[in-house]
Amino acid sequence: MNILDIAQNSVKAGADKIEIILNEMPEKLTISIVDNGCGMSEEFLRNVQDPFCTTRTTRKVGMGIPLFKLAAEQTQGELTIVSKTIEDSPEDHGTTISALFFKNHIDFTVLGDIVSTVVTLIQGSPDIRWIFSHTIDENEVCLDTEELKAVLGDVPLDNFEVICWIKSYLEEQYNEIGYDQIS
Repeated sequence: MNILDIAQNSVKAGADKIEIILNEMPEKLTISIVDNGCGMSEEFLRNVQDPFCTTRTTRKVGMGIPLFKLAAEQTQGELTIVSKTIEDSPEDHGTTISALFFKNHIDFTVLGDIVSTVVTLIQGSPDIRWIFSHTIDENEVCLDTEELKAVLGDVPLDNFEVICWIKSYLEEQYNEIGYDQIS
């Protein structure tokens, strides 16, 4: 859910390229979401981990980043955020949010169904270039929607058959390396 929420923030920030990078070792997991959206001002960046700091207009609470931070810190990990606004850095703007989790900690929560998370993001925002990579020790599961668009031509990524294929493709990669992505 944290990945889904943070990636949705990137969509709202106007990003047209979002990378979800998971690096998993036996004892730790790093999750990074990197976008080329509008970025956050220094003032907003200083306050963004406060649940009462939000850009929402429908309600005055934003829990995504604070909950992601809490999940990492509960495992003795940490959350880092780096952001450059489009005004300050027109050629190199966007936000990187990274969380470090220690997997052996009693409060570590398993990753969950990452395949469904990635598929949901692609289906919900098919015009964005999604780059997903999950490195597990020496193995990697990856997907770049730009490569898919080059093959598919005019067929949209949110087409039912394409979404089913993306799901199967990711599951097949996980199965080939013997990784149970749900546990």
